[in-house]
Amino acid sequence: MRVIIIEDEKPASEKLQKALEKAEPSVQVVAKLSSIKESVQWLQQNEMPELLLMDIELGDGLSFKIFDNVTVSCPVIFCTAFDEYWQEAFEHNSIDYLLKPVRQDKLESALSRYDQLKKHFTANFQKLTQWQQQTSNSYRKRFLVKRGDDYISVPIEEVAYFYATHKLVCLVDKSSRKFILDQSLTDIENQLDASQFNRVNRKYLVNLSAIRKIKSHPKSKLLLELEPSINEEVVVSQENVTAFKVWMGK
Repeated sequence: MRVIIIEDEKPASEKLQKALEKAEPSVQVVAKLSSIKESVQWLQQNEMPELLLMDIELGDGLSFKIFDNVTVSCPVIFCTAFDEYWQEAFEHNSIDYLLKPVRQDKLESALSRYDQLKKHFTANFQKLTQWQQQTSNSYRKRFLVKRGDDYISVPIEEVAYFYATHKLVCLVDKSSRKFILDQSLTDIENQLDASQFNRVNRKYLVNLSAIRKIKSHPKSKLLLELEPSINEEVVVSQENVTAFKVWMGK
């Protein structure tokens, strides 16, 4: 298990590493970081660990600021001498909140909780994968749309994206043609192959092949450039960024 320790006091950091290795021999502490700046730089440049152990009051501020600058996708165990931050901690990936000095039994209990969560989500992911394989042949293959007095069949491969506007849902194909549909965006999303289409935010459902460029955006969001282009920003919401990156990397 790959772990990072963020702690600005060297003796406390070393003590925590020894306690981790005693509790779980398979633990690999890949980095020990001591500040917000150092942590942000490391997390931006390296693969996310499986678990983060993090102090809250660091020399350059509260460690919660790390989450404002980088998307942390792994669970966090907070280790601190102060009990007033527990509520905010659980808004930042926390699975436990340990008070210093960290007791060995409390640390082992927190690691056990991590293992249980990991097994639970792994099992659910496997079930979801099996279900997707079983239902892969039931995805929507085309949309019948109206163009004037005529009806046109648009193959799903020709769809660039769907978007909602003024209580309407529009389909835009790769030739920039726009068609109004009589279904909600959520209903359409449920009919499509999730490996090809992603609900990047509440308004847009995008085909992978329509994404021309991805740019960084303030507050750890992402800005998409689509083809065909559209006269507004298409932003991946902060809560969707991690899942979006996983989807893009499949």
